[in-house]
Amino acid sequence: MRDDGKAPHEPAAEATEFAFELDGTGTCIAQARHLAAGFLARMRADHGLPVSRRATDLTQLVISELVTNSLKYAPGPILVNLRIADGLVEVAVRDSGPVLPRARPADTGRVGQHGLEIVLAVARRFEARQETDGKSVIVTIALRDDLGST
Repeated sequence: MRDDGKAPHEPAAEATEFAFELDGTGTCIAQARHLAAGFLARMRADHGLPVSRRATDLTQLVISELVTNSLKYAPGPILVNLRIADGLVEVAVRDSGPVLPRARPADTGRVGQHGLEIVLAVARRFEARQETDGKSVIVTIALRDDLGST
């Protein structure tokens, strides 16, 4: 047996999850983007996971949009969780806002408020769910460009 209790032929579990809290200040969007890119770079370098440049860019874009919405519509801290499984990165953003986001109908005359439309366009999966003290928005993005991601 190894020190972690696993038999010698079993690989140790990889740290494929990373969570952080944002305080809601003006720099937290940039901070979230930076932390997400760093996590994905570590997964590529330390664990050999096939994280494409596109996956990193899309993850940062999604985090920017979701954190921006949290800042705009929900008081209090923002919790972000990144998890890698089955060739996907899952981005979960939790805040205290009670209202679930919903995409607005397309309107070429509307200036702004297209963030959720963008997120939906790049996501493999999108889910918004009510929590006892707010909501969580979960988005998955393919790590590799050849997995049929958009």
